[in-house]
Amino acid sequence: MSAQPFGGRHELGQNFLADPAVIAAVCTAAARTNGPLVELAAGDGALTVPLSRTGRPLTAVELDPRRARRLALRTGENVEVVHGDLLRHRLPEVPHTVVGNLPFHLTTATLRRLFRQRHWELAVLLVQWEVARRRAGIGGASQMTAAWWPWFEFAVPARVPAHAFRPRPAVDGGILVITRRPHPLVAEQADYQEFVREVFTGRGRGLGGILPRTGRLSVRAARTWLARQRLSPQALPRDLTAEQWASLWNLAQ
Repeated sequence: MSAQPFGGRHELGQNFLADPAVIAAVCTAAARTNGPLVELAAGDGALTVPLSRTGRPLTAVELDPRRARRLALRTGENVEVVHGDLLRHRLPEVPHTVVGNLPFHLTTATLRRLFRQRHWELAVLLVQWEVARRRAGIGGASQMTAAWWPWFEFAVPARVPAHAFRPRPAVDGGILVITRRPHPLVAEQADYQEFVREVFTGRGRGLGGILPRTGRLSVRAARTWLARQRLSPQALPRDLTAEQWASLWNLAQ
């Protein structure tokens, strides 16, 4: 979804922001940092224009060439409007903040790309509510969240009702705030993420049965760890916190 006050083009998957309170909430979340901004899927500028008023350098990426041209005429010298694909745009190699009202169907692909980029410090993204909830571990974390939790913190400051968009989507959205941890909880990214995959896809009725089947922990070690964490042997991978994943990985070394 690109952010803007007018109707979107369905072929681009665009549902634009039309609620001033939501726009203000996104801008407030982005104000936690003071460096350059990169806005993905800028549309007609519902977020671009208020963000530009901060005076921070802002790159606005928009796929629709007509909207990109119109937006360039409405913004000041601190804004560079780029006609481009949010999944291919090269992010700056200096600390920066990413903001975007993402097309719902591109959310997972966008997140996967962002997680592998090294220089951004903060991302404030409007995504589908279910995605925001799962990324923040509300009601249980997904495998993707667990895989990246040692490097990023996830928060959902607000749910965004469907009527805040034009055209109105079938589901609500959510503001997802992702903060890069200054000190990762885990050092070995590839090995840790393979371990997370093994646990999430492992067979068993709970972690008490799943963990020994990974071949990394004995039954006794798994049950002792679960007891220390005050977790039932029937607890599921989705029930663990970021700190518990890091602790479990250290035990599995």
